[in-house]
Amino acid sequence: MLRGRSLSVTSLGGLPRWEAGLPVENLLLFEVSWEVTNKVGGIYTVIQTKAKTTADEWGDNYFLIGPYFEHNMKTQVEQCEPVNDAVRRAMDTMNKHGCQVRFGRWLIEGSPYVVLFDIGYSAWNLDKWKGDLWEACSVGIPYHDQEANDMLIFGSLTAWFLKEVTDHADGRHVIVQFHEWQAGIGLILSRARKLPIATVFTTHATLLGRYLCAANIDFYNRLDKFNIDKEAGERQIYHRYCMERASVHCAHVFTTVSEITAIEAEHMLKRKPDVVTPNGLNVKKFSAVHEFQNLHAMYKARIQEFVRGHFYGHLDFDLEKTLFLFIAGRYEFSNKGADIFLESLSRLNFLLRMHKSDVTVVVFFIMPAKTNNFNVETLKGQAVRKQLWDTAHSVKEKFGKKLYDALLRGEIPDMNNILDRDDMTIMKRAIFSTQRQSLPPVTTHNMIDDSTDPILSTIRRIGLFNSRTDRVKLILHPEFLSSTSPLLPMDYEEFVRGCHLGVFPSYYEPWGYTPGIYIVDRRFRSPDDSCNQLTQFLYGFCKQSRRQRIIQRNRTERLSDLLDWRYLGRYYQHARHLTLSRAFPEKFHMEPTSPPTTEGFKYPRPPSVPPSPSGSQASSPQSSDAEDDDEDERYDEEEEAERDRLNIKSPFSLSQVPRGKKKQHGEYKN
Repeated sequence: MLRGRSLSVTSLGGLPRWEAGLPVENLLLFEVSWEVTNKVGGIYTVIQTKAKTTADEWGDNYFLIGPYFEHNMKTQVEQCEPVNDAVRRAMDTMNKHGCQVRFGRWLIEGSPYVVLFDIGYSAWNLDKWKGDLWEACSVGIPYHDQEANDMLIFGSLTAWFLKEVTDHADGRHVIVQFHEWQAGIGLILSRARKLPIATVFTTHATLLGRYLCAANIDFYNRLDKFNIDKEAGERQIYHRYCMERASVHCAHVFTTVSEITAIEAEHMLKRKPDVVTPNGLNVKKFSAVHEFQNLHAMYKARIQEFVRGHFYGHLDFDLEKTLFLFIAGRYEFSNKGADIFLESLSRLNFLLRMHKSDVTVVVFFIMPAKTNNFNVETLKGQAVRKQLWDTAHSVKEKFGKKLYDALLRGEIPDMNNILDRDDMTIMKRAIFSTQRQSLPPVTTHNMIDDSTDPILSTIRRIGLFNSRTDRVKLILHPEFLSSTSPLLPMDYEEFVRGCHLGVFPSYYEPWGYTPGIYIVDRRFRSPDDSCNQLTQFLYGFCKQSRRQRIIQRNRTERLSDLLDWRYLGRYYQHARHLTLSRAFPEKFHMEPTSPPTTEGFKYPRPPSVPPSPSGSQASSPQSSDAEDDDEDERYDEEEEAERDRLNIKSPFSLSQVPRGKKKQHGEYKN
């Protein structure tokens, strides 16, 4: 779920093909981010999913630059030698002068090249580089801000590397895209040293915007009223804010990821973005509808296995009537909407109990926090589940052998004698092992700040402790998911497939990676009204039949084309074309008839897929105890799929919103 706003994007007009006007053979493209091979938040997903589209277009001339961490290198990167001569010589020079630069292929789709800098190995240069930054832009970094100091080292290494590359580029033009303030120092130093590169700076969220929203300020309705310097200084991030703002104004082209963030950036950073580059997904298409339904069933079964262990001794609810919901992302309690989500779950629990619903809702919070390991009770639950599974299989094998022997003799076995006393003892011991004196834990790990943790503190306040009478159960998993986890061995993509609904009621969400099926209004409603709205959405979803959820999932799957990088990647092309025309105007020219704009265009919404429950009541009625026999006649899957295929168009065929007509919040038009 996303906040109630529709996304605006730029008009590309007659964007020329790269192959026609700008042959990539004569260009080198670098993308710089702290989240290259290093998962911190959503930018990791942006770069990871976009890599295939970009690598397919640019081939061996595309490189990602990020920090080196040994555990990430071992699990995500295949080391190799650089083929490009300029990159190889740049690495050799830096390594000879006391740096450690690693090179390899990132093991994701597209297998892009990555250049990784060891930050700790170069920390001895920190004082010198602080002086360089001061000379370049008069920004000083406090010694106690370790993150900013790390970014200074990262940025200084980036600028050094880019200088060495341009010195040996043999006439090739270099484009560098910097993501977020963490990579911005590399841009500032490169421009101060007048390196011959074309630069793009992309902000996915403003630094000050995050802090202001976390303080429960009416941010979006007061954008033009903030004293920016005062607010940054009071939050002790003035030096970071200066680095971000300097990066924005040093770049040839400034981009951001959505219209709402473009407006925010204009007020916070004092520059209007040149291009809006909406984030996409690397959509995997399936040849038949049942393929992704099968994936949902397979991954749901794996989540059910975890739930069986986690709730052992309290598993008095039907897993076939259990819905799995989740929220995931950075641990920003208010910004990501975890506060309103928990309050809505409390109200949902009341509604389900009051109406004596047989539906159970298990909600996962996937938000990384400081922990010191898995908690014992959680690990014990999975051990008990495995023990019961092994016991059941052992008895089943023994039972099957006796049954087989009896049938071979032509006898019907005596069911009273087919299990002996030892078998009964084994099963009773297994049952006794499931008894527990405590409630199932609400977190899977030992939290370091248990008493002050916002999620746990709210759970204590609303009283959702996974008791038998609760219809809503909570599980906080305070680290990102991984297929190598001994507790819940699933990648995030698999986990999402297995769940029924993702809930992202963010207040501060510059883009977000969830196409909204239900839209919660966080801007023009009070927190209590927004909470009630979310509660009604969740309760309506709980009342849907399985068939209605399948229809909804099918529609969402078909709509994913609108967010595919095959289409949205062209906005990045537009930004790169523009930065070349500004950095090297004598060689690259962009027609003045197609200036970048961030206003006036909306995504089309196929009429068959309403954005909210209020519009979907007719086509997705609430479930009843007995579904109508003629339901198949009312809903024709192939007919609706064909309608969607006709309605889903490339973003280039968008119709312009008439100027002067201001859309109301939550209004949608095709």
